[in-house]
Amino acid sequence: MARDLIKSDLTVKHCKPEEKPYRLNDGGGLVLLINPDNSKYWRFNYTFQNKRKTISLGTYPDIGLKRARKDADDCRAQLIDGINPSQVRKDHKQAIQKSAENEQRITDGIPLENSFAQVSQLWLAAFEHTVAPITFKKTSTRIKQHILPYLGSMPIDAIRAPDILAIILPIAKRQTLETAHRVLNHCNRIFKYAVAHGLIEYDPSQAVTGSIPPAKVTHRAAITDPRQIGQLMRDIDHYTGTFTVQCALKLSPLIFCRPGELRQMEWQDIDFTAKEWRYFVTKTETEQIVPLSTQAIDVLMDIQKLTANSCYVFPSVRSNKTPMSNNTVRLALRTMGYDSETMSAHGFRTTASTLLNEQGWSPDAIERQLAHSPRNKVTDVTHPNAISIKILGYENT
Repeated sequence: MARDLIKSDLTVKHCKPEEKPYRLNDGGGLVLLINPDNSKYWRFNYTFQNKRKTISLGTYPDIGLKRARKDADDCRAQLIDGINPSQVRKDHKQAIQKSAENEQRITDGIPLENSFAQVSQLWLAAFEHTVAPITFKKTSTRIKQHILPYLGSMPIDAIRAPDILAIILPIAKRQTLETAHRVLNHCNRIFKYAVAHGLIEYDPSQAVTGSIPPAKVTHRAAITDPRQIGQLMRDIDHYTGTFTVQCALKLSPLIFCRPGELRQMEWQDIDFTAKEWRYFVTKTETEQIVPLSTQAIDVLMDIQKLTANSCYVFPSVRSNKTPMSNNTVRLALRTMGYDSETMSAHGFRTTASTLLNEQGWSPDAIERQLAHSPRNKVTDVTHPNAISIKILGYENT
């Protein structure tokens, strides 16, 4: 097919308009459409999959003869490779539009469409209603700190196992294996969400699972020898710190709740008549009832004289509107000579569990009182008030 039929750019320039549009043929599919208003449009006519098609190559004089011929050559090269020039043009326009939209989303602080950040945001929205607020907050914080800075802007379908491993290994090498496993678990759940919603075909985080060592299980220090427990109780009685902390120490072995639950104990949850403490356990999402022994009631009545003006039984020394610090009991134990390898604030739970099991109490009842299991899993206790727990010589009545 003849080509380069138009003599020069001057020929195009001096083409005069007529009453009807007409075409100036340059050969090889390239033509110049000249309209009655003297507007001039370059067109490239071609056949793709047995269908006649036309693509615009711009207007003259913005696009001169030389540039029009080069663009036509590019189209012919695409056709030789089995590519539709119109689709290339459409994809290019969409890419430009997508880039502009992404720039605007970044300006507005919105995650890029189909990016890891957007998918993680969608997963968090679905995940939030299934866990306690504190769990959701910890999860979203880990994702924000450890994952999004590296994978956030990447398309979810472009992420591969090495990209994930590059995040997890540095965390594991810092000896924070538990955090590394938690971060990997978050990745796994987000990618599973993407698979379920048809955004990706497979979960690339699965290949990373075996690449980091298992997290080491650390047991909190606890005293379980009865004679050493007796000495601990005597040391608590002679504690020389603040009266509030001493009461917290005295109450710990009597109710053996989690340290965070003790420090956030509120007066509104204490029923002195029924001798019960009722509160919601966020870790297991269950309502917990703790029978209070005579000794526990005495401790609470003593501290009430000091902290009744606060909603918390054990308020902070800085403000009665906030609970005591989570390190308060731990530091008190240190001042009494019990280092982190000997006794911990959480250790009172281990002490109770060990001694009660040794004394032959129902394991189900013990687990229930430790708030380890939902009430319907306790088979031999019909109501928490039926539990009579004897420990350290004290008995709940």
